[in-house]
Amino acid sequence: MSENTPTRDVVLSQAQSDKYWEDGFLFPLTIFSEKEAAETRAELERIEREWLDADLPLPLNTYKRVNAHLVMPLAARVATDPRVLDVVEGVLGPDIMVWSAEFFIKEPHTAHTVGMHQDLTYWGMGETPDQVTVWIALSPATVESGCMDFVRGSHKNPILPHKDTYSDTNLLSRGQEVAVDVAEKDKTHIELAPGQMSLHHGLTIHGSGPNQSGDRRIGLAIRYLNPNAKQLVAERDYAMLARGQDGQSNFVHVEPPTKLFSADALTLYDRVRSDQSAALAEGAIGSVPLYASS
Repeated sequence: MSENTPTRDVVLSQAQSDKYWEDGFLFPLTIFSEKEAAETRAELERIEREWLDADLPLPLNTYKRVNAHLVMPLAARVATDPRVLDVVEGVLGPDIMVWSAEFFIKEPHTAHTVGMHQDLTYWGMGETPDQVTVWIALSPATVESGCMDFVRGSHKNPILPHKDTYSDTNLLSRGQEVAVDVAEKDKTHIELAPGQMSLHHGLTIHGSGPNQSGDRRIGLAIRYLNPNAKQLVAERDYAMLARGQDGQSNFVHVEPPTKLFSADALTLYDRVRSDQSAALAEGAIGSVPLYASS
């Protein structure tokens, strides 16, 4: 991020932390100024233009959508920004690791959605409370543009049955959806201005609708863990230590990339992707690719 002063510093109060644990989410939290958000969006879109036709091993969209922090310094920089970590610390404590970072982009006037689901269903970490997802808006996230919808208190459920739709319009790897009906009245619309963010628990039922606006809906979702989390399905898993110490050694530590799509970063990316697939693929249809290019 730039050195511009954010709109306001945010450290979670006890009341905010309590509300997060009661509701399973918290929003809006203003982390970056609109100018910083615009600069970050411009940097991302410059990468898109310059690397769209580059000779990369995988489609550019795959790198944006899966573990972007391993190959894109921009994603790692935002994920380790002290202002973001200050908020995360209010949920996870002082020891914080980045598990993944994903750009969720819906182009204007498109049908792409995210089905209502619980994140932890596919992470291979059981029902651990030692995680939180930060979602940072780089463009307006409104009902019209397909903002996220959360179901208040749904994180108090266990992992519920899910069905894999493999829908072409669902941005998730398996088109996964929770196999229960979610009434519209039970959804809280998470509208965010550029530079604002939300937090949500990995058991919170959530999804998002299509982008019917005239602008791209761009968000960066960052998954954080504390060292008590543990991978239970895959043989190995990886995390980037962002703050504090890791006294558990449940994850292989990775370093932030020093430049875009370097050879070393791409090699690491492939190793992480391969090892994490064991958790993501559990119960999936074998012939269906798990890492979509859109």
